[in-house]
This record gives sequence, structure tokens and C-alpha cells, in this order.
Amino acid sequence: MTQADVMEREEKAAARTEAKAKPQNKVVREIVSWVWVIAAFLFIQSTLVQARVIPSGSMEETLMIGDHLIVSRIGYDVEIPFTQYHWPMWRSPQRQQVVVFRRPGQPDFIKRVIGLPGDKIDIRQGAVWVNGKILSEPYVTNVMDPDERYPYQNFTVPPNSYFVMGDNRRNSFDSRYWGFVKREELIGTPVIIYMSVEADNDAWQPGHLGDRFLAYANALLRPRLVRWKRLFVTF
Repeated sequence: MTQADVMEREEKAAARTEAKAKPQNKVVREIVSWVWVIAAFLFIQSTLVQARVIPSGSMEETLMIGDHLIVSRIGYDVEIPFTQYHWPMWRSPQRQQVVVFRRPGQPDFIKRVIGLPGDKIDIRQGAVWVNGKILSEPYVTNVMDPDERYPYQNFTVPPNSYFVMGDNRRNSFDSRYWGFVKREELIGTPVIIYMSVEADNDAWQPGHLGDRFLAYANALLRPRLVRWKRLFVTF
């Protein structure tokens, strides 16, 4: 066998080895690319923005059941995905700003900030008084019963805490009943409504994936279930 034959055989063997390696390399590259995509998604979710859906009517008419939101976490909160570890950042909400926050052992809430640290709050005559002045609240629906009494009604908001209420005052479980939101419990603030779908309320409850999939399918088949006028409303 000549040297040329030996070189030809080696080249063919190398070509066969390379051909076998190509599919394996392609699979590895595909896996690595998906790992980067997932890592980027988790980074965005834990530090920048989150998608949320409104499951209850406590913020109507500002937020409707089935509204889909983009929530900004920038400056408010950073967390390690799939853990309970998180760190509050430098931003603090303003009065009457809508915020998303966590409560121990409960799903996340979305309410409106009414009282800032140090504010003196008095709820009377069906209205809210802040530091001795009645608070103008054109966003409120279903106003409070002027004769109803609440566990938290006349007080000073503690340091590093906030007093929050729902816009649908007679259908909101909020700070009037359970007290204050701590600064470290804040997650972020809504930016825009990117989708709003009318469906059975159960579809938007945590864990009801089947009902939610059915709600989206119905919206595709019946576009009138989409609240088109609510799309791209900003905060």
C-alpha cells in the first residue's frame, strides 16, 4: 500500500468521524442556546419586568379581572428565582401609585398606595383623610360605607411601611383590615396592560392552567372576548 493510499484512508476515516460528530455538536449547541434563553428569561423576571394577570375585582375599574400587566421591578426588588431570597432596591412608591407586593403565605396583591411613612390617616364619613386633609380619589368605585368601622381607621403609618387600599372600596381586602405593607414586601409597579380577556373568574386564579388555556382559546375563536379598548393602557 502506497503512502497516497494510507493518506486517503486516513482522510476518509477523519471525514466519517466528523460526520458522526456534527449531529452531536448540533444537539449540544441547541441545548446551550436554550440554557442561555432560560437564564435570560429568569434574569428579566427577577430583576426587570414581570407579566401578571388580575384575578380579582378589588381594583375595578382601574384594573379589571383578566387584565394582563407588565410590571416593572426596576429599582424596587431583586430576587433569586425559585427561592424566597430577595432584596429591596432604592425606589419607593409615591402616594396614589399602584403597586404589586407579596404577603407571607398568600398570593401577591396589587393595590394603591394611600399612606406613606409618617402620614396620619383617618378614615371617616366614607372618605380618607391624610394629614388632616381629605384625599381626592377620582379612581374610586363602590365607595366605602360612611358608617362602617375598620380595624385600622385612625393611625400614623410606621416607618418603612405603606398603607394600601383597593379602588373598589367595598370589595377590597386591604390595609384597613390587616395593616401595613413593609418596604421589603414591594415587588414593583404596573407599566402597561398588554392584554385583557373576559372569562370566568376561575381562569385567572393561581394554578388553574386548564381554565386559563380555555379562556385564551375562546378569545381566539371569539375576539369580542378581548377588551380591545383596554389594550396598551399605561400607568
